[in-house]
Amino acid sequence: MKYSYDMNASTSSASYGSTGPSSATNERKVSLFSLKELRPLEVPASDQLGKCRLVTEFEKLNRIGEGTYDRARDTRSDEIVAMKRMRMDREREGLPISGLREINLLLNLRHPNVVLLKEVVVGKSLESIFLVMEYCEQDLASLLDNMNTPFTESQVKCILMQLFHGLEYLHKNFIVHRDLKVSNLLLTDNGELKIADFGLARRYGQKDMPMTPRVVTLWYRAPELLFQSKVQTTAIDMWAAGCILGELLLHKPLLPGRSEINQIELIVDLLGTPNDSIWPNCSKLPVLDKFHLKHQPYNNLKFKFNWVSAAGIRLLHLLFMYDPTKRATAEECLQSSYFKENPLPCDPKLMPSFPQHRNLNLKRESDEPPVVPKKAMSDDRYLIK
Repeated sequence: MKYSYDMNASTSSASYGSTGPSSATNERKVSLFSLKELRPLEVPASDQLGKCRLVTEFEKLNRIGEGTYDRARDTRSDEIVAMKRMRMDREREGLPISGLREINLLLNLRHPNVVLLKEVVVGKSLESIFLVMEYCEQDLASLLDNMNTPFTESQVKCILMQLFHGLEYLHKNFIVHRDLKVSNLLLTDNGELKIADFGLARRYGQKDMPMTPRVVTLWYRAPELLFQSKVQTTAIDMWAAGCILGELLLHKPLLPGRSEINQIELIVDLLGTPNDSIWPNCSKLPVLDKFHLKHQPYNNLKFKFNWVSAAGIRLLHLLFMYDPTKRATAEECLQSSYFKENPLPCDPKLMPSFPQHRNLNLKRESDEPPVVPKKAMSDDRYLIK
């Protein structure tokens, strides 16, 4: 039995929020051809979209920030959800592999600290595919943009504990996120943190898989990626988590590099120059064949965070180990004495609530796309607009 559709039929993209029928007079025709009986088989209209609901069952409320997400209302349940339209700009014959990967991962992930993908809905054309996710009122980047008073250390610990719980779950399920940053961490009004945006996430097996090093937004990119190692492990997520911890403690980006070279220089200034004794075979990585690091023998974490306790400095040291094999895991971070000393992590339900800045249509500096690492990034995200 052969499946086909008429590419010459005119189509119209369904705009969700409308309650009436589509204005299109012609729709893409779907047909089956039986190779056994050598005749076409008619497909009922109700079966052409499979089990996916129509996007017209959702009412669009507003765009969330300046991203690809919309806030919408499910007209069946009256529930508020977030909807993300799949990007199909260059795809003519199906879903992009990154989109398929994201859908496949999210449909199988169920954890309080990972954003929930509820379903996939469709419109009347191949370009109208939407992910319906649970709605979270805030993202961490918007909060840092607009907070008048920074998070207390107790609140920072609460956020990081939830982040490590989410990462522990992902890594135990052999998933590496590869794009952790503050704008991909969502917060609900109940103080729950959700890891979001799995467009670059990958599964990994028992053997380390070669992957492109051009992932993770520049400010959060681990040194093995900057030195163009093709082997990626969960350690790249842990480095990014260390950058997020430092950012929350400092109330500004920890390593705001303007380019890949500048990013390497900032890391060396903070942690010292790596060598084969602390990171075996690092001198054989591709970038170090062409680029000589300046000599800086000191680790300056203790001076950068001179108000943080010894346990907190120890946790930062473990997250910022040059050698990925020695870097702390999420499970080890959860056992850190930093989270067991005063001030203790607050209960998520006691986290403060904030205005929903993402729904106010505020113009803000966008994060640098991970696929264009050479583009300079600005720290204007931390200016109150």
